[in-house]
Formats: sequence, C-alpha cells, structure tokens
Amino acid sequence: QVQLMESGGGSVQAGESLRLSCVLSESADSSRCMAWFRQAPGKEREVVAQIDGDDFTRNHADSVKGRFTVSKDSAKNTLYLQMNRLRPEDSGMYYCAASTFYRCNDQDNVFLYWGQGTQVTVSS
Repeated sequence: QVQLMESGGGSVQAGESLRLSCVLSESADSSRCMAWFRQAPGKEREVVAQIDGDDFTRNHADSVKGRFTVSKDSAKNTLYLQMNRLRPEDSGMYYCAASTFYRCNDQDNVFLYWGQGTQVTVSS
C-alpha cells in the first residue's frame, strides 16, 4: 500500500516562497510518475507539476512555469514543490499523487494514490 503525506503548507504574503514536501511510505518505490495537484474552493482540481520516475523529466502548468519547481529525492522517498513568487491565485489545497507508471505522459497513466493535502494561502 502506497501512502503519501504532505507538509509545508501555510499562510504567506504575495511574493513569498514555500516548499511543499511529500513523503512516500517506506515500502513504496518512488521510481514512478508523481505529481502535485491543487484545488481552490469552487474550482476543479488541476495538475500543477509532475515528474517521471527518472527524477528528471518534469512538466509544469503554464500558470506556474518559472515560479514553481518540482523535484524528487528517491533516496529519501520524497517529492518536493518549491514555490516562489507566490500569488493569491496560487491559494488552495495542494495534493501529492503517485502513479503506477514510470512516465507521466503514458496514455494509460492514472494517479491511484493521494495524500490528504496541505493548505496554501497567499494574501495580497
């Protein structure tokens, strides 16, 4: 069973930074596609960034490109999201997710495992 636990959320001012972490259960193999999603009140959940099992190939949503960076430390079984120059529209619940696939762009990719989420609030 793959378990994920996020941390690092909080309340900040616009322009500040936060780093989110997501730890996988020890028995889980982190050599898989993993991603960060977010959901604001009244809005659909959206993918923010994802990274392949190689810990190198990554994609970011256009809305966060140049400000957010996803990374993974397989030795620590941990996924990160460095968020810089935060904006009020970045506010929401951030979720870590893990796939059973190595490549995120595999057409059959599905995120089966989810964390409980960590709240990010950015005030202007």
